Amino acid sequence: MNSENDKKDEVLYDADNRKKFEFRNPDEALFKTPKGLDESTVRTISKIKGEPDWMLDFRLKSLKEFFAHPQPSFGPSLDFIHFQDYTYYTKVAEGIASKWSDVPKDVKSTFDKLGIPEAEQKFLSGVTTQYESEAVYSNMLREVEDKGVIFLDTDTGLKLHPEIFRKYFGKLVPPTDNKYAALNSAVWSGGSFIYVPKGVKLEKPLQSYFRINNKRSGQFERTLIIVDDDAELNYVEGCTAPMYSQESLHAAIVEIFVGKRAKMRYTTIQNWSNSILNLVTQRAIVDDDGLMEWVDGNIGSKLCMKYPCCVLKGDRSRGSTISIAVASQGQFQDTGAKMIHLGKETSSNIISKSIARDGGTANFRGQIKIGPNARHSKAHEECDTLILDDHSYSDTIPNNAVLNADSFLEHEASVSKISDDQLFYLMSRGLSKAEATQMIVMGFLEPFSKELPMEYAVELNQLIKFDMTKHGAIG
Repeated sequence: MNSENDKKDEVLYDADNRKKFEFRNPDEALFKTPKGLDESTVRTISKIKGEPDWMLDFRLKSLKEFFAHPQPSFGPSLDFIHFQDYTYYTKVAEGIASKWSDVPKDVKSTFDKLGIPEAEQKFLSGVTTQYESEAVYSNMLREVEDKGVIFLDTDTGLKLHPEIFRKYFGKLVPPTDNKYAALNSAVWSGGSFIYVPKGVKLEKPLQSYFRINNKRSGQFERTLIIVDDDAELNYVEGCTAPMYSQESLHAAIVEIFVGKRAKMRYTTIQNWSNSILNLVTQRAIVDDDGLMEWVDGNIGSKLCMKYPCCVLKGDRSRGSTISIAVASQGQFQDTGAKMIHLGKETSSNIISKSIARDGGTANFRGQIKIGPNARHSKAHEECDTLILDDHSYSDTIPNNAVLNADSFLEHEASVSKISDDQLFYLMSRGLSKAEATQMIVMGFLEPFSKELPMEYAVELNQLIKFDMTKHGAIG
């Protein structure tokens, strides 16, 4: 490699890019529960939030379910998690600000460094930011609010809109669903509560951003979104945390209700540090002629288990998931998607792109079920993995079933490596090995990145380039 190309490689290592996420603030909590989880923890969380009795009862029943429910029987073992080692609730601010100037200084500095206020001004209809266990800032454009759109943190949604809240909360993901759904249901705090009225179509996305600052803490946001008939919403979620030697736990729940002829897109760029355990349940139910789209990016976390799900209840309803998972040293990405066809003439599409390198594991786990009444339905599943070395691992684990004779399902899977011929060709055109590798990788991920708004696609490209350089896959 000549010196000119070596210099090119050096340019690709953007240390400032990682600093954007890797900084940490002093622990200056106004209140936190003692370490560990028991009934008193749950009662304290509910009391400090001033919740109604029915929510406390829901939490306590969920806690019993959590202790009784076994760990998942699939995927990586989670037996190493010691639940009594975590802090389950941390409050850093009094109330939720509608002006950035009213957010506590250190917390505001965090979101300034992450570029959230700037993005709000340029691209978004509204923003909610959460720091540790609770939202600290929430705001929405006046013209969006005038259309009757509700965009609040979930705690405020419970207080201000109890009828809507109680009608939908916990109906798609009950505490009995899995151990971590029960855990979230017991100690949930924060998240986004969104209602888009009939016929309202938002031109700009709404965004929420979640930040964990402390070690050995837990973040358990609960997001509830209702997109009524003929309405449209594009929602973007981001999340980061600094690196610690001891892990923190993130176990969120997302429930989405898509009305008749409504359209919903939920985009996640998950860039947790490698000390986060990311165990999330995301599910949407879609009515007649509705459309649900998951755009799911998983770059960070020590261990990630996440399978966005569409329940295609209505006739001619549609669901899609386009996802990436990038696993480097010390990372286990067990991700995928689920499509449950119940209505007639339903359709679904799953496209998954995984990259494994430097000893990382990136598995795809998918489920497609076309029920006996889902006549004349169709599903397509495509999962491709790119392995960049000889000591990384990837597996494809589909679980598919067609239970009527009038529907069909397609499944494709491939695992490949970057060939020497590809590298030689690109390097013969003047690219360094690093640049050639990046070009191949970004081309591989193009089906995902093209679905992102431009500003998020640029950010994703920077993250991928940095992460590859950091872990020695380039250069």
